Amino acid sequence: MSEHTAHSAGTENAGADIDDAVVAPGFTHRQILVIMSGLMLGMLLAALDQTIVSTAIRTIADDLNGYALQVWVTTAYLITATLATPLYGKLSDMYGRKPFYLAAISIFLVGSLLCTTAQSMYELAAFRAFQGLGAGGLLSLALTIMGDIVSPRERARYQGYFIAVFGTSSVLGPVLGGLFAGQETILGISGWRWVFLVNVPIGLIALIVVSRVLHLPRREHGSLRVDYWGVAALAIGIVPLLVVAEQGRIWGWDAPRSWACYVIGTIGVAAFIAIEAWMKEDALIPLRIFRNRTFALGIVISVVIGAGMFGGITLIPQYLQVVRGASPTLAGLAMLPLVLGMMLGSILSGQLISRTGRYRIFPLAGLALASIGMFLLHLVSADTPLPVAMVFMLISGLGLGNTMAPLMLALQNALPARDMGLSTGAATFFRQIGGTLGIAVFLSILFAQLAPSIAGELQASAQNPEFTQAIAAANQPGADPVDQMLAGGLANHDPAVAEHVLTDSSIVQQLSPALARPFQVGFANAMSTVFLCVSLVVAFGFVLVLFWKEIPLRTSAVPEKAAAAAGPEPLA
Repeated sequence: MSEHTAHSAGTENAGADIDDAVVAPGFTHRQILVIMSGLMLGMLLAALDQTIVSTAIRTIADDLNGYALQVWVTTAYLITATLATPLYGKLSDMYGRKPFYLAAISIFLVGSLLCTTAQSMYELAAFRAFQGLGAGGLLSLALTIMGDIVSPRERARYQGYFIAVFGTSSVLGPVLGGLFAGQETILGISGWRWVFLVNVPIGLIALIVVSRVLHLPRREHGSLRVDYWGVAALAIGIVPLLVVAEQGRIWGWDAPRSWACYVIGTIGVAAFIAIEAWMKEDALIPLRIFRNRTFALGIVISVVIGAGMFGGITLIPQYLQVVRGASPTLAGLAMLPLVLGMMLGSILSGQLISRTGRYRIFPLAGLALASIGMFLLHLVSADTPLPVAMVFMLISGLGLGNTMAPLMLALQNALPARDMGLSTGAATFFRQIGGTLGIAVFLSILFAQLAPSIAGELQASAQNPEFTQAIAAANQPGADPVDQMLAGGLANHDPAVAEHVLTDSSIVQQLSPALARPFQVGFANAMSTVFLCVSLVVAFGFVLVLFWKEIPLRTSAVPEKAAAAAGPEPLA
């Protein structure tokens, strides 16, 4: 769509300052799809990058001689992306979406190129932190721009396209990550460096498409004060809490370093709240939005769902790789039912929301399905047929698809149209916080359960003739080196054997089937406990939605001046 067309749609009059939301009546379905192509390319960058890197990180760490430092590469990216998310929303509300979306893509591309040049894990962590500054705007701004050009009710029709991006990345990412990491070199460049280099052509296409098709009218600048003090306080509050969430199980949750993170994080969060109250409308996240009870409860629901959903999804590849012995590539393909469930649930809920204008029923149905799916995964053992586990993944995916997109839609609808960037950025920010904490907590539960679970299975296996025969065979000349390495500890039920496997879980796939059996059963039993906890968290989200008020979806994007003439939007 040309800029002239956007102007002729009645979206800009003789220098008048008009909110981006006015453009909704001026876009046809075809024009919206063209704009979405650019937005989805940007989202694909962020979504694909995370799944590719998570698959290849062990190979990267080994090549850069920093296996113990790999967690910092993930944490650095996560911290900057989380901190940048609300800032993009605030600045785009003030100055417009397009320049910041282009800036986010550009920063992400430069960060990707820098990552390909890393010579140590410390350099890679620094470059990933820079890359995260761009990633923070890719998802939230794409959803915000869609909120600007399409009314909440009609927006539901398009949410399936965005879910398709995440579904594609969750399958394609592990496949590409395994492919690149498994190659010594590609075109003279180390195979793992293509994990980051692949972002470049996608990002360049996204830049071209967005710059050509995304034409939004000028925004009213409003306040020109940027809440830099709030950003600094938020960094002081969030960084230590995310670090301890990642490192607490290694340091010990009551270790001095953990307590230092708790104290610094608490001080930072308290300072952030005080600064936001002082800054009022100029705040990064104005506190007034939490006086809207619908929005405030929706944020709490987002945190809970983020913790339960993403914590649970993180465990599924662990089950597939450790217990079922699948490679990262095959594990990605085995998760296809989860992805299909997400896409199907999102598309169906989107179509029904668009037709009926009702949305609250879908998070309720979705959380019920997700809770059931996670509980069924709790029943999965090392001997459960894989097709059965995949059915349970499908149920969980249907629940996720019916929950995430309608929840974001409801949060965008809860605040006035002028706060589209703010509502989207805040919702994404708190969901990321919930997801990060959920992953950290559930992995901590998993690792706390693993050692005693494996030790118990090793002791029980002493009565199994097949196991004792495998140990005897491992002590013979010419036996498999990995079997020989662990045979003595297995025969004596040495707890250090379990700890050794926890340090490098790939050993389980290298053991003979009889010796690997106790480890696989121990992993499955520990994961069963965690999936039960996940199902309870998701069920708690279902209870919260029961008390959530449904606000009728706007059938058009409300112009700023029209909203002002109608008076302030009542608090829910």
